[in-house]
Amino acid sequence: MPYLYETHMHTCQASACGVSRGSEHIRYYKELGYTGIIITDHFFGGNTRIDRTLPWEERIRRFLSGYEDAKREGDRLGLDVFFGLEQNFEGDEYLVYGLSREFLMAHPEMERWTRRQQLEQVHRAGGCVIQAHPFRIRGYMDIIRLAPQFCDGIEAANAGNEALDDARALRYGREKGMVMTAGSDNHHSPASAVYGVWLEKRLTDIQDYVRIILNREPVKLQVPEERFVLPPEVKLDERHLAWILNDREQACPAPKQWTEPAIMP
Repeated sequence: MPYLYETHMHTCQASACGVSRGSEHIRYYKELGYTGIIITDHFFGGNTRIDRTLPWEERIRRFLSGYEDAKREGDRLGLDVFFGLEQNFEGDEYLVYGLSREFLMAHPEMERWTRRQQLEQVHRAGGCVIQAHPFRIRGYMDIIRLAPQFCDGIEAANAGNEALDDARALRYGREKGMVMTAGSDNHHSPASAVYGVWLEKRLTDIQDYVRIILNREPVKLQVPEERFVLPPEVKLDERHLAWILNDREQACPAPKQWTEPAIMP
């Protein structure tokens, strides 16, 4: 029996762009047949709602409030709720899974990590890192930055993306042999669309999901079949040029633009 999970979503308690409280997401996902959700509010490098002038421990307490609100309601209604976060660097964002409340409290330096430090420290703590919506084009981004050496996989499909963004991500992920996930990037429930991943085993904690990613175990994407099928008249312009980060985290022209439409098997 496969199990369906949301891997990318936000609450209004911790994400400035969030609309629904953590608890308000629960019944919606339960009715859609999801086994569980992972709350990934924007951390302090991104669109956080948390006052950055507060003491670190108070910032963490407030940051966790959306997840904890969802967890209480999930326990009550029978929906599994797990914790993650989304960190932003220069418009390129990363979903981090496997860090605990205790780890966050003890590591105030984490908001100043480089991408390399983030991956190394998250691995050391027993977690994993997924680059979120790698080909997204938005006003807060100057260029598309790809960072295959600073993550454990990519989010190939994101319900907040344009279809072209996801088609390019799928092609990129396939060519580089990367682990690929899908998520809704949901900010309010009900949502216009929800994605996710099907797993062969039910998660008992977030570490189970981390092991699936790091061990490259089977992950099936919950995405509409037509998501990666684009009409031939789709045109790309300079905004779509992709840049790849080198080992010093400097953006260099990517050897390929990964522009051709792709089709899910």
